[in-house]
Amino acid sequence: MDNNTPESGGFKGGLGSLFGGGSPEYSNTELNGVPLTGMSPLSPYLNVDPRYLVQDTDEFILPTGANKTRGRFELAFFTIGGCCITGAAFGTLNGLRMGLMETRDMQWSKPRNVQILNMVTRQGASWANTLGSVALLYSVFGVAIEKARGAEDDINTVAAGTLTGMLFKSTGGFKGAARGGLVGLAMSGLYALYNNWDHLKGTSPSHY
Repeated sequence: MDNNTPESGGFKGGLGSLFGGGSPEYSNTELNGVPLTGMSPLSPYLNVDPRYLVQDTDEFILPTGANKTRGRFELAFFTIGGCCITGAAFGTLNGLRMGLMETRDMQWSKPRNVQILNMVTRQGASWANTLGSVALLYSVFGVAIEKARGAEDDINTVAAGTLTGMLFKSTGGFKGAARGGLVGLAMSGLYALYNNWDHLKGTSPSHY
């Protein structure tokens, strides 16, 4: 059947008048100059100007008073989970290394495999627990200091890192807490310096 007959044209015209009335059809020549950045070509039979569909602004709607960056409470979940996964991965590799070294005089057999597996499991769980505990303490101190001061800056980062080191090593007495605080102060200070490196150089930051 030929769709270009006058009857088919009249039929399409009748449907067009029934559902909105004689909408103009865009030809490929007319759509050549229309920018379609980030979109697939639209059908020429749609009664929509494609230029109105291009989004030049952010598609996210933030509540009134909300910040565009995540706060410490939102980042706490990512920090704790990431540290647990990192600790488990590092502990697994360390346990595998230790297991292979301790059983290097044994032949490959079931007892050796079980011993290596036990070492991998213990080391993975130990490192995951250690880094997860440190991340939990750091996140709790960071959120508490932010709420107490009512501001979010590098002072909170350094203070939270120092208190985390002191509390984590407090079981070793005053000297242990002091050493832990110094380690936390140094690590949090380096992290704050890294975040403000572009500002210190006088250039605009390349990350958000």
